[in-house]
Amino acid sequence: MYSLTPSLDTGDALSTLDTLLAADIAPDHFHGAIQRLQRRFASYADTNPAPFIAPGLVITPEIRRQSEMYLPIAEITKIFNRLYCATLDYPPILSSSPFHNALSWADTFVGLPPQMQFSINPSTLLERLLNDRNLLTEFLFASFLPHRFYGGFRRYIGQAVCIRKWLLERKKAGVRCLDAACGTGEDSYGLATLLLERGFDREEMQIESWTIDPLEVWAGAHCSFPHDRQREARFREETAALFERGYEARICFRCVDLTNPPAAAPFDLILCNGLLGGPLLHEAQLVKNIVSTLAGMLAPGGIILAADSFHAGWKRRYPQHLLRIAFEANGLRTFSAGEGIGGVKPGTV
Repeated sequence: MYSLTPSLDTGDALSTLDTLLAADIAPDHFHGAIQRLQRRFASYADTNPAPFIAPGLVITPEIRRQSEMYLPIAEITKIFNRLYCATLDYPPILSSSPFHNALSWADTFVGLPPQMQFSINPSTLLERLLNDRNLLTEFLFASFLPHRFYGGFRRYIGQAVCIRKWLLERKKAGVRCLDAACGTGEDSYGLATLLLERGFDREEMQIESWTIDPLEVWAGAHCSFPHDRQREARFREETAALFERGYEARICFRCVDLTNPPAAAPFDLILCNGLLGGPLLHEAQLVKNIVSTLAGMLAPGGIILAADSFHAGWKRRYPQHLLRIAFEANGLRTFSAGEGIGGVKPGTV
């Protein structure tokens, strides 16, 4: 199980990143793919009557059709999926990449970060990635940690109010927490900051931060985003007070699949934001299974909080009333909790 304690040390970050990336990729293995894409692009350039794909271009149906005619996205996706699998030392979640469900290469290109829009020729992008490890690293993070997946800090102000109230009512000094869908760790660090502000000593708190994606574990633990240094600067500014006081040592990021989690001591507080009912987890029986798993990890008197504000989530695929039913089926008393709902496990706080 891949796990990391937060560290801002550059050497630590590089060392742990090396455990996720293949030591070497042979460009020769992609020689045939580069040639095929180059031939495709030559035909597109010679015959395309619509405006060339360009950064910032509004993709019209005509542009999309021409792109698909000469640069079929299915073929390009297959080649770049090979690149992901050859580069990462674990099976990547390909459904998270910018190629998955893309309507065309034109749509994919205009969605790439600016530093990767140096050529509309997909063969040129592929060749550069194979020969520039820094650019390849940025491409991987841009592919699997895109802005659309995250909402930043202080997403759930109402939920934070609920947590403060719960903490005031507790009779126990310490608190053991789980952020069960931590992403890159904004809620985990936010929770640690809230505990710091409420006067908790470091030894009185422990936060487990779980996500299924190893790149998210790395980014959260090292507060680092190779593809977006502005985001990294903001992230480090938000977490600075915790690192200054050593509270980061009480947080542990782990790569965990919630369908088969590790054995763990009971948690007093569980957050599961932006997951239940969302694009990755919305099948009814699976949601019920995860809720059952989380409820089983909860200590008597503990609470589970679930909110969603940065994608349609349960509001569209698994309505909140069904989530309440799932909570109650596992013996939890449900209540409204800011931007989402909560569940209390019977017992002494």
